[in-house]
Amino acid sequence: MTRKRKPLPFFENVTIEAVAAEGKCVTHIDDMVVFVPFVVPGDVVDLQIRKKKHKYCEAEAVRIVSPSDLRVEPMCRHFGVCGGCKWQNLRYKEQLKAKQQQVYDQLSRIGKVQLPEFEPILGSVKISEYRNKLEFGCANRRWYTKEEIAQLPPRVEGEESNLCDSAVGFHITGSFDKIYPIERCYLMDDLHNQIRNEIRDYAINRGITFFDIRQQTGLLRDLILRNSNTGEWMLIVQFHFEQDGDADLAKGLLQHVADCFPQLTSVMYVDNQKCNDTFGDLEVVCFRGNDHIFETMEGLKFKVGPKSFYQTNTDQAYHLYSVAREFAGLTGNELVYDLYTGTGTIANFVAGRARQVIGIEYVPEAIEDAKVNSRINGIDNTLFYAGDMKDILTDEFIATHGRPDVIITDPPRAGMHPDVVDVILNASPRRIVYVSCNPATQARDLALMDAKYRVAKVQPVDMFPHTPHVENVVMLVLRENV
Repeated sequence: MTRKRKPLPFFENVTIEAVAAEGKCVTHIDDMVVFVPFVVPGDVVDLQIRKKKHKYCEAEAVRIVSPSDLRVEPMCRHFGVCGGCKWQNLRYKEQLKAKQQQVYDQLSRIGKVQLPEFEPILGSVKISEYRNKLEFGCANRRWYTKEEIAQLPPRVEGEESNLCDSAVGFHITGSFDKIYPIERCYLMDDLHNQIRNEIRDYAINRGITFFDIRQQTGLLRDLILRNSNTGEWMLIVQFHFEQDGDADLAKGLLQHVADCFPQLTSVMYVDNQKCNDTFGDLEVVCFRGNDHIFETMEGLKFKVGPKSFYQTNTDQAYHLYSVAREFAGLTGNELVYDLYTGTGTIANFVAGRARQVIGIEYVPEAIEDAKVNSRINGIDNTLFYAGDMKDILTDEFIATHGRPDVIITDPPRAGMHPDVVDVILNASPRRIVYVSCNPATQARDLALMDAKYRVAKVQPVDMFPHTPHVENVVMLVLRENV
């Protein structure tokens, strides 16, 4: 006999107390810690507990009894569903305060290192249409909210439904196979909405199949749109070719969108037969235009290809890199190592104030772009190497190329490999500038270097308004008598 589950509790008139991790907020009910998404501090709400753990609960706000003074009207109709902008309902000034606190909490609680007074967080130049890149998944069965399901007409057994379930949109949080259709996103220039919706409509009208990630069938798989401050636009479409005629259908779609949008200076595609949407190891075919676009920063031009990493908030990237350059304290005589250099943006940005800059990056295509970026900007004091950081950056590498005076490191979210940290410590540069998109792993790495380096400056930078994500720049200086 199956044991009947006890109903999860419901609470009325609960006051939300503070912002918590992952864009959620937190409150306390008796001795329970309760996390609630899509609310703001000061809201008075009715809560339905959805998950009950040993030390905490997760709840849903089923009714806002009294809205907080910190609450604002979300600009997007998809807010609360797509999960991309968890803080659109929170005043931007309060978002910045929460991010500043997040950096402090993680560096102090995880790193447990002595910290100086933080610089005030640098707010984003733009808080809408600030992104230069967005990626959308395609699915043959869209995801429906409970409210949408309730409004669907009843399905009659034996009759074919006239509903179109094909969708282009964002993944539902925590689900690899659930795509919610997006009509308009405010994170990028509105032209991207027009391009995406035209591709969707053309594909549906022409009977082009949308991808089924579980069955690994369907032609239209994924869209990536990039733009730049030079006015260029790049479209990358991932297809999944299965049968004769698919290539013609794909080229017909690409031709249509290229004709409809002359603003697209680069139209490219990939045939992806893998079980995931990454294409770093696949050939990207240029269908029309160039195989790249250009970004500019402080008079420099940067080539950005389909596989290149470039900060997704162009305007704010300038402020982020300016902080990194300032923290480096360059006089023109230094040898600088730029770790995880990507397309060499930071390396080339600081090269004018250094004797030489050596950049290291995992992606070979990005390193080739980094070399091009030096060449087109007339920069001749950079060297670039491709390979796994822990394999390239060794004591032998430093013995060959010279002991760095300054190391600038901008690793992925996972932070630096312990072997890389060890080599940095052995190299003993007088200064380290650590740029991070994840203060938690940054804090871990700071703790590993604490015996030899002290944290001299901390500067949070908001690159992603309406999300809980934050960049942070830390200046480390060599301790005396070490």
